[in-house]
Amino acid sequence: MRILVVEDERRLAELLKDGLADEGFAVDLAYDGREGLWLATENPYDVIVLDVMLPHLNGDAVCARLREAGIWTPILMLTAKDTAQDEARALDNGADDFLGKPFAYVVLLARLRALLRRGGRERPAVLTVGDLQVDPAGLRCRRGDVPIALTPKEFAVLHGLARRAGEVVSKTELLSMAWDFAYDGDSNIIEVYVSALRRKIDKPFGCSSLVTVRGAGYRLEA
Repeated sequence: MRILVVEDERRLAELLKDGLADEGFAVDLAYDGREGLWLATENPYDVIVLDVMLPHLNGDAVCARLREAGIWTPILMLTAKDTAQDEARALDNGADDFLGKPFAYVVLLARLRALLRRGGRERPAVLTVGDLQVDPAGLRCRRGDVPIALTPKEFAVLHGLARRAGEVVSKTELLSMAWDFAYDGDSNIIEVYVSALRRKIDKPFGCSSLVTVRGAGYRLEA
């Protein structure tokens, strides 16, 4: 899953990025409201962590503009002013949840998972492709009644394919879904993860659901 963190406290932003990356998320950072708004409108994110007090454009304005543009990515607002008025304003501007600073990381992570379960207005909480189920919030995968253990990056690649089941997804698109904005490595790394996924979600079950479309990318079929 891909997360955008918009936070001007650079140390906090970097800590959040490192922690969320360890959980298997691809994390992009923005340090002011304008940059955050641009990234949120140019890239598909599963959830946005948005500070209220930001340079150039505050978090309330960023949130309001995203909703006005029809972007319904779940948003968790962060603020040092933990008052009822601040919470009400954030929710009125379209935020999905609100967390005051300082906060416990485990609480932030739990709230992000709750937002992922809820999803955007148009996205189901659990993606189903035939008898394959992909649960983004719980980072769980199963085929039928059999759970399948995946690494965080394997899950991220599978999630990207499951979100567009039946469509061809290019290596570049999968990189943008599963790796952060700053990744500049070899796109052939996708082949490694696709091979690993086939060994886990297809081969033990006698399936061929993960298909290579030569010169174009990959398709996940029911």
